[in-house]
Amino acid sequence: MELIHAIKELREAMQQAVAAGKTVGLVPTMGALHAGHASLVARSVRENDVTVVSVFVNPTQFNDKEDLAKYPRTLEADCALLESLGATVVFAPSVEEIYPVPDTRVFSFAPLDTVMEGKYRPGHFNGVAQIVSKLFEMVAPDRAYFGEKDFQQLAIIRALVEQQGYAVDIVGCPIVREEDGLALSSRNARLSAEERERALNISKTLFASREFAKGHSVAETAAFVEQSIAGAEGLRLEYFEIVDGNTLQPVAAWDDSDFVVGCITVFCGDVRLIDNIKYKEPGKQL
Repeated sequence: MELIHAIKELREAMQQAVAAGKTVGLVPTMGALHAGHASLVARSVRENDVTVVSVFVNPTQFNDKEDLAKYPRTLEADCALLESLGATVVFAPSVEEIYPVPDTRVFSFAPLDTVMEGKYRPGHFNGVAQIVSKLFEMVAPDRAYFGEKDFQQLAIIRALVEQQGYAVDIVGCPIVREEDGLALSSRNARLSAEERERALNISKTLFASREFAKGHSVAETAAFVEQSIAGAEGLRLEYFEIVDGNTLQPVAAWDDSDFVVGCITVFCGDVRLIDNIKYKEPGKQL
């Protein structure tokens, strides 16, 4: 496995891979890797000759400077994990390497980026588009792998690819959870033992709501989730939205779409956690 910090070196490595007729998979990450990331990397290793994993805490997608400062950085441990998984290249650049000058590009993915995370974290998805577009142009991957925990982000990335005409296949990978149901997140490392226990109420509520939804309306299901989180100690709901899984727009009735997803963001102490649950998928009953 090769650790690369410079864009020039990354481009040279990619040119060599392409010249050798090798397929390239890209897994963009912000580091502090866990089993969820590992599942993406393992899939890329299976499906491609070369797997590039970027480890970069991207400042342009943070609208909270304190959140940026507190984001865990564990490059040495990340590299050890990635080597064990069979990654070919780890690209870990500095902020100055990626942004020698400010990136002033403005992207629009309306209405995908005007709801949920887009509403509560203005500028977040513009920052995501800035870094992902840079990575796509540097690596020119055949496939890129993203987790479904960041459900809205996945939809935005697909829109970015279509909008910019990138020749890359976007592969969405299922949420990986702890045995007790907690969705894996790098931010979980910031939870105290007590907060982690409290955070379990997020996934428990979502799983319970999927059963509840079978006999209740969309509005009743949303109220069930909101009330459950409100009644859980140490949790503060930022939003819960039941949306069309493709357009991310709210649905009023279960029959409005054959793909319906509940997306949630909750503060546990000062740690912001996201999760989602699928109520309906194409070809499957509620």
